[in-house]
Amino acid sequence: MQKKINVGLIGLGTVGGGALQVLSQNRTLIGRRSVDIVVKKICNLDLPYTEARIAELGLTETTATTDYHDLTDDPEIDIVIELIGGIHPALEMVQAALRAGKSVVTANKDLVASHGAELFQLAAEHQADFLFEASVAGGIPILKALKDSLAANNIVEIMGIVNGTTNYILSQMSSTGADFQPCLQRAQELGYAEANPTNDIEGYDAARKMAILASIAYNANITEDMVYVEGIGKISKFDIDYAAQLGYVIKLVGLARPSAAAEDAVEVCVYPLMIPTEHPLAAVNDVFNAVFVEGDALGQSMFYGRGAGSLPTASAVAGDVIAAARHIVNGTQGGYGLRLFAKRRVLPIGDCNNKFYIRLMVQDKPKVLAQIAEAFAASEISLDSVIQKRVMDSGLAEIVLITHQVREANLQEAVARLHRLSCVDCVASLIRVKGA
Repeated sequence: MQKKINVGLIGLGTVGGGALQVLSQNRTLIGRRSVDIVVKKICNLDLPYTEARIAELGLTETTATTDYHDLTDDPEIDIVIELIGGIHPALEMVQAALRAGKSVVTANKDLVASHGAELFQLAAEHQADFLFEASVAGGIPILKALKDSLAANNIVEIMGIVNGTTNYILSQMSSTGADFQPCLQRAQELGYAEANPTNDIEGYDAARKMAILASIAYNANITEDMVYVEGIGKISKFDIDYAAQLGYVIKLVGLARPSAAAEDAVEVCVYPLMIPTEHPLAAVNDVFNAVFVEGDALGQSMFYGRGAGSLPTASAVAGDVIAAARHIVNGTQGGYGLRLFAKRRVLPIGDCNNKFYIRLMVQDKPKVLAQIAEAFAASEISLDSVIQKRVMDSGLAEIVLITHQVREANLQEAVARLHRLSCVDCVASLIRVKGA
């Protein structure tokens, strides 16, 4: 039995540095529990920094390089860890490692969400593992749970708060009463949001993670371009306040579930959602992540923790490295991947059903409510509640509506009708509401 597994690490940024720290400082612990794992080579463009880090950690068996081929072509390296992120050249690096028969561990959600299916197939062809626990929700072990512990369940629904930046912003809006822009600025000052926060606040980061979660939960090849996405940029402090008054909090949620409308379809979406305050996800604040799973056998369960950061993500990376090392020692590598996908399609958003919160600015005059009700009725939408909240000095009044469950295409048709009414100044907000 092979007792020592050699690893090559590509990338020494935040996550790469954390992975190196965990694997080197906890080497004795890992060896006692499973296999002795040695980081043999590190590929990083900043060679002096890499050499200094190796010396700092006292890694006498580790060398540095700037060429990833020194790792993928080395017959003594068994596992390659890719932690540079993005698609290129990460894709080429991972492909080269798999073709060389080396197992690959990555935290690269972009790569898995867009090229996962072909990489699973490549890994199977070369009897190697392709593991990616750290690509979703940092250190939270949700992918292993879906692949292993919950494999006997029909997954009824997955709801995830899988982006810490947006969760921090919405939590701050809720706790301070501030509007979106000041809370975004604060997130940037604290390093929770990038200088260009588009991927986070527009929901694209969460969409990639939901594509991965849905692919595993429903054994389907779901890529990020199939996920319907709305961000949080239009959420105002008024919506946060009204949500609280109505017994809800607003979170950016990723949702995946089988479609009730078609047996071969699943719904996979990311959007702001009003969640009842008693729901477990409502209590997930600041930069924390959580994934709420309902299975037909399990019932309901929530996985909670830090969704990003050097050491939490490194914990998931190291866990995958240990799993891959065990497979190599036991001669079982290549049998753990996803490759036989069921034929499923993603339901268009217009065919999905949801409840909605709608905030309108209208003329403060008689018969306005009657015209609004008529517009909804014409699109076969029934209203659960209608509340007039404020009257402005401008002569406009604010009306908040909650619909019953409605087909999204009908809702968009009704919104178009509202825009054509002279008494409606604007549809200020349109937010989905978690149903019973």
